[in-house]
Order: sequence, then C-alpha cells, then structure tokens
Amino acid sequence: MKTRSISRRSFIKSGVATAALGAMLPPSVRPVFAAEDYGGKKIPIGLQLYTIGGEIRSKGPEGALASAAKAGYKGVEFAGYFNRDAKALRQLLDENGLKCCGSHIGLNNLQGENLAKTIEFNHTIGNTRLVVPSLGGSYTKSKKNLEDAADIFNEIADKLKPAGMRVGFHCHPGEFRTIDGETIWDIFFSRAKKEVIMQCDLGHMGTAGVDPVAYLTKYPGRAATVHVKPSAKMKPGLRWARTN
Repeated sequence: MKTRSISRRSFIKSGVATAALGAMLPPSVRPVFAAEDYGGKKIPIGLQLYTIGGEIRSKGPEGALASAAKAGYKGVEFAGYFNRDAKALRQLLDENGLKCCGSHIGLNNLQGENLAKTIEFNHTIGNTRLVVPSLGGSYTKSKKNLEDAADIFNEIADKLKPAGMRVGFHCHPGEFRTIDGETIWDIFFSRAKKEVIMQCDLGHMGTAGVDPVAYLTKYPGRAATVHVKPSAKMKPGLRWARTN
C-alpha cells in the first residue's frame, strides 16, 4: 500500500470535524497527542479501553480510568462494562473528568427488547455513539445479506434518533475483501443512511492495504469517530509524524 500524508485541516474536512478519536497510540506519544491544542476546532482524543485490557485487569477500571485521565485523554470508548452498572460507570467518568465518546455494542443489544435497555444504559453514562464492532458471518456471505444488514442499521438509526443517539459500524481488515467486485465496507455504507456512523480503524485499513484518506473522502461526514493506531504492516521504529 502506498501511504499518503494528509494535513490536519484536510483530515478534518474529510469528515471528522466533530470526532472524538478512539486512539491506540504508543505510550511515549499518548500524553503529547492527547493534550495537544488543535486550534480553532479542537478534536478531543479519547482512548478505546479495549486497548488497555491488561491494565484494566491489573488495576481495575477505577485505576485504569484514572491513569487515562492523568495521561491527558478527554474521553474513553467502552468495549464492555467490567461488571459495573451504568451509574457506577458514570461516577467513575465524572470523578476523572472523562466523557464517554462511544461504546462497542453487539448488534443483538440494539434489537428487540434489548434496545430500550441499551438506550437507558448509554443515556446514563452520557454516550451517544453505539458502535457495532463486527457483524456475524451470515451477514457478510453475500451482497444481499450485507444490504439487509444495512437496512437493520437504518431501522436502528431511526429508533435512536429521538434519544439523540447514533448507531455505527467498526471496520476490521475483513471488511475490505470483495464480494461481486465491491468491498464489504462499500456495499454496507452505500446502502446505510448517512446517520449510520462509519468508524474507520486506520490500523485495520492499513493492514487491509486500503487508503483511509480515500474512504474518508468518498464518504464525507460519515466518520464520526476514527481509531488511530499502526497497522500490522508497519515496520518497527518511528510510526508517527505530525503535519502542519
């Protein structure tokens, strides 16, 4: 894959002007990126808690969230709730001055009787972005199945709108394999409404050999959150560079 540099301004224009970034940055640069002043339109950087699972297991969510706040993060994205209820999580967030900038949630928890419970839980923790981390294999077997999945997301988006929430889909490398000449990602988001969040994972996209900038440009305004991390194809050493 040929990589391309992109300026901060161009990146924002590509569709993440209102984003809170789910970040997995190397420890040496986490505080720098988290605390950086981004100018007129600030993009607060959040931490996807899945990336510090070891620390959560050793320190518990209380210690891990405190460490994240001390490092300069402004928010966190959940991927599980550590056997805590919504009120307990909200207290932890408030004590550490953190916002919930998203949560990875299984599709089954956004359907049927589970949806009302999920809305209530996320309202309590202050989250408006409900992101499905992956789809079951049956949904990705054919273009028709993917379009059906997108229609399910469209229905969920309509149901979440009165609550001020949005549903989204997170990518892994597998979302960029092709079916009938189109990638899974393109089939899904060509069908999904603009209200359905496109959560681009730059590391996974790099591993898949696709250009993240091209996708951000192709679907402007859809990437409400972006995961920033190195791809599996990157060589050890200097991985991050700032642009003006």
